[in-house]
Amino acid sequence: MAEQARVLVVANRTAESPELLKALRERATRGPCSYTLLVPQTPHGLAWAADRAAGHDEAEHYRQAFIDELRDEGIPLDEAKVGDGDPLAAIQDECNFNEYDELIVSTLPLRMSKWLRVDLPSKARAATGLPVTHVIGSET
Repeated sequence: MAEQARVLVVANRTAESPELLKALRERATRGPCSYTLLVPQTPHGLAWAADRAAGHDEAEHYRQAFIDELRDEGIPLDEAKVGDGDPLAAIQDECNFNEYDELIVSTLPLRMSKWLRVDLPSKARAATGLPVTHVIGSET
């Protein structure tokens, strides 16, 4: 029997996107896996500069909605967490304290995504040494 892969899923505004759900279903077809969701509490607008913790309530909303969505879809989720406002720091923190086999990073399309403007998928790969699947999701 194949060992279960631990997959860290990193998403914020795309947490409930059909594109991310499809990617999770497709990943599950490649072999046994368990998912942990990490939602960085990334603030938006002026809050980005003024108050780095301003995104916590929104991140908590996405976290809970994602849990509900996965439950409805029958996709098992081990844990769902809110992380640091800096998505790369959130990923590094999570990977320093837990072991993962791969990452799935879900972003908005380039024209809307702060995460893509800083090339988060590549930086996450370099920082963790893990394979990264990048999903471009829609905001729900």
